[in-house]
Amino acid sequence: MSVARRQIVNDPLDVVPQALRGLARQYPGVLEVHEDPAFVAAAADPEDAAPRVALIAGGGSGHEPMHSGFVGRGMLDASVPGLIFSSPTAAQIEAATRAVDRGRGVLHVIKNYTGDVMNFGIAAELVADDGIETARVIVDDDLATEDAGAGRRGTAAVIVVEKACGAAAARGASLSELVELGEGIVGNARTMALAVEPLTHPGADQPSFALGPDEVELGVGIHGERGVGKVPFATADVLTGHLVDPLLRALSLERGERVIAIVNGLGATHPLELSIVFDELAGRLDDAGIEIARSLVGTYVSALDMGGVSITLVRADDALLDLWDAPVRTPALRW
Repeated sequence: MSVARRQIVNDPLDVVPQALRGLARQYPGVLEVHEDPAFVAAAADPEDAAPRVALIAGGGSGHEPMHSGFVGRGMLDASVPGLIFSSPTAAQIEAATRAVDRGRGVLHVIKNYTGDVMNFGIAAELVADDGIETARVIVDDDLATEDAGAGRRGTAAVIVVEKACGAAAARGASLSELVELGEGIVGNARTMALAVEPLTHPGADQPSFALGPDEVELGVGIHGERGVGKVPFATADVLTGHLVDPLLRALSLERGERVIAIVNGLGATHPLELSIVFDELAGRLDDAGIEIARSLVGTYVSALDMGGVSITLVRADDALLDLWDAPVRTPALRW
């Protein structure tokens, strides 16, 4: 049976505020952390001072480096962190939106969770009263929830949306153009995840769910939500197949097409394991005649300390790859 993992924290109720203070100390001159209401904004950049559309994303904490690690030049202008696995408040989102508005509107990038969608919507209404235009892109790439009543959950495809839209905004794209770009990416993206170990909430004495010694949770969510079922623990090639094969079917990828591929650790998965999964993924895509045009391997959308991996495939063309390759300078992504 799974057991709770010990964590290096002080007060479990102060985890997010103290972590934000630590983030501010790590990146002086890069990030500005506002405490009440809490949001993280990019520090002023004299090379990026012209009017343009600004980008904001947010959600519950516990998924770091998403989203605060993606704040910076070429990506997000601000992130809005809620408490652990809890939506940020409308007041947080409103304050961040007002802070980063540069006169051409603000794009809200929202993962498809009820609280996030609702609170971003309230904030958009509040700032509209003062003439700040907003628009939204809702990311819903989680294949495991294809038939869920609330629609697919949002997971690691948000990285591609934030990167591409951030690059396009820097080049002067309009708010409506960014919405079209973001929605096009989401429509061509799917993610599938599995967990070999459950996560533990700070201060909890039990993990979020139980797994037997030979069980794997397939289709798990980034908040520890149960997946579509259990499969036997197996070697990396078998487990990778459980993720890749449904993605290929869902996206109807054909020989000769290209993808951006993300192999993402869920919090407690070692880089050696992620590299093995990427090798297995690459081999399967080679066999299918699909080119990995760009890749990202590492922990970018975590679920606290969950042991597991997600794979995201995004159909790519020259225009998307050009935006992906554009310079970015954030704590988590730099090139």
